[in-house]
Amino acid sequence: MLTMGIVNMYDKIKVVDAHYRTIARAAPICYAYGFSLALFDFPFKMDKDELVDFVMDKTTIGESGKYLGLLNKEHHLFVSDLPPKGFPAHFGSVITTTSKPHPQKVLTPLDVAAGNMRKKSYMFLVGLGRKGLPKDLFERAEYHLDITSKGISLETCTAIGAIPTQINALTFALEQKQKKPETEKY
Repeated sequence: MLTMGIVNMYDKIKVVDAHYRTIARAAPICYAYGFSLALFDFPFKMDKDELVDFVMDKTTIGESGKYLGLLNKEHHLFVSDLPPKGFPAHFGSVITTTSKPHPQKVLTPLDVAAGNMRKKSYMFLVGLGRKGLPKDLFERAEYHLDITSKGISLETCTAIGAIPTQINALTFALEQKQKKPETEKY
């Protein structure tokens, strides 16, 4: 299972536009590329069904929340507080996304694609807000990923789009390479 985990670093008390607009933007990307969507520390005081209805009512992004509804219906939407210690095991290896990965925790996009082919589960944590992810998540995470592999910092929604796209493309390329005989050229 591949999961896009969005950690709210904006206001934790009141709902702001950035909350539901980011969710509405992430849902079609996650759905299109086979990712689950996990939302952590969002200030919504409602269950998942109410959250889906709320987002659908507030925006036209993602066909007015259609893909968020599909993720929820197919049990690929998770909403919770940020766990104080570890994440549930079903999320797999936790990866913080950053333009400055710690050298001993670096996982490349190609490493992730290869692991994905072996059915490894990963959760990619992306921070929503100017502060990025909390420092303790970098320490707790098993891996760090720079999706650009060039140390380029990406805005939250850009990263949300780039991560599944890059992992999906690399996984597809590796699968195609395995299917082609050695003598065949690309």
